[in-house]
Amino acid sequence: MTSSLPRLYSFRRCPYAMRARLGLLFAGLQVELREIVLKNKPAEMLAISPKGTVPVLQCFEGAVIEESRDIMVWALEQQDPQGLLDAQVLHQANALIEQNDNEFKYWLDRYKYADRHLEMSQKEYRQRGEAFLQVLEALLSKNPFLLGTNVTIADIGIVPFVRQFAYVDRDVFDSLPHPNLQLWLQHWLEHPFFLQTMTRFQPWQEGDDVVVFPRQRLTCGR
Repeated sequence: MTSSLPRLYSFRRCPYAMRARLGLLFAGLQVELREIVLKNKPAEMLAISPKGTVPVLQCFEGAVIEESRDIMVWALEQQDPQGLLDAQVLHQANALIEQNDNEFKYWLDRYKYADRHLEMSQKEYRQRGEAFLQVLEALLSKNPFLLGTNVTIADIGIVPFVRQFAYVDRDVFDSLPHPNLQLWLQHWLEHPFFLQTMTRFQPWQEGDDVVVFPRQRLTCGR
């Protein structure tokens, strides 16, 4: 069975793939979803993206987008009903996502896999990562979302990584002096789009029926 939709190779638990799926949901776009197994990446994905990381989006005309940020932007440039690419805060949003990707993710990986990185203790890695959480907490002390009263690309681009940080040890995260960040994360964990993002799909194999994501287009406020 073939599809005329863009094709997204994804992995449910990858925070980069989560942000790409959130971008598609906020844009109200559907794609053909191919859920992969990281230990057994399909040859079809590697043929279009030899670096072998998810997400990967293959567009209608055959163009391939290999970075999650670019997939979010691509989707929201097609249509952006809630204004996530608000020009007034877009520079600040991009700067926050850069800090998330280039600084916070480094410490997050070491906090999560401290047994593989013995240069510091897990607590020390957590404390390094908390520097970024403090930045987010300060922003959220002023507004319900990172850059104001409305969702922006910064929120959907960062929340999967804060979620991953929190789930390393949820009790510890909940004890940190970041009440606004904790409320923000809980809001997202309960958000209809985030719940749809975390839908489980069977790993794709050649010959499978097409899986459309999202199965139904939702409209949602905050």
